[in-house]
Amino acid sequence: MDLSSNNFSGPLPKDQWFKNLASMIFRGPLTSLVMDHGVPDSFEAYKYTTSITYKGHDTEFAQILTTLVFIDLSNNAFSGGIPEAIGELGLLHGLNISHNSLTGTIPSQLGHLRQLEALDLSSNQLSGKIPQELASLDFLTTLNLSDNKLVGSIPESAHFSTFSNSSFIGNDGLCGPPLSKECINRTLPNVVPHPHHWKKSTDIMLFLFAGLGFGIGFAVAIVVAWGIPIRKRF
Repeated sequence: MDLSSNNFSGPLPKDQWFKNLASMIFRGPLTSLVMDHGVPDSFEAYKYTTSITYKGHDTEFAQILTTLVFIDLSNNAFSGGIPEAIGELGLLHGLNISHNSLTGTIPSQLGHLRQLEALDLSSNQLSGKIPQELASLDFLTTLNLSDNKLVGSIPESAHFSTFSNSSFIGNDGLCGPPLSKECINRTLPNVVPHPHHWKKSTDIMLFLFAGLGFGIGFAVAIVVAWGIPIRKRF
């Protein structure tokens, strides 16, 4: 679905509208691999073609595979928040809502898009923190959250750390890697000692005290044993 580079304004469609995109939620077993339009009373079919911005590049598709599920709403004047229902489009591979006037926070439901490969929410007015759920999207190779009003620390994960500084610039309130700005008053997680470790530490302390006591007692015994003959001589 490509509605990019128009003059659309107002809020994005309500949640129920996105829930009606059934082919982005479930793919039927008889679905063709290539999008086409069959000619009535004929065995011929027209193949659809398109040119979209995918993973940050203008890409032309001579044939559109039905496995490529993509939404491009960029370069418009959409306002309001990002609908949470987008998180139910489990087959979505790419989502581009950049260069609009969207406000509010990034829905944590986007973390349910396990097949998402490209996410571009740049050049909006999104605020709040980056949801930790986005750090678990293992197939995400292109991420652009730049030029918003996001705050807080960037989620940490082995996969999320592969994104460059350009994915987050233009958010004065963000901090942490890969940005050079460090987070102030970063709280470390409270580590509760495990009972087994506590018992092991206690055993070590008892062993040290027992050893120290044995050593002192042994030294005193030697001193006493050598001291008695000396007194008898005198």
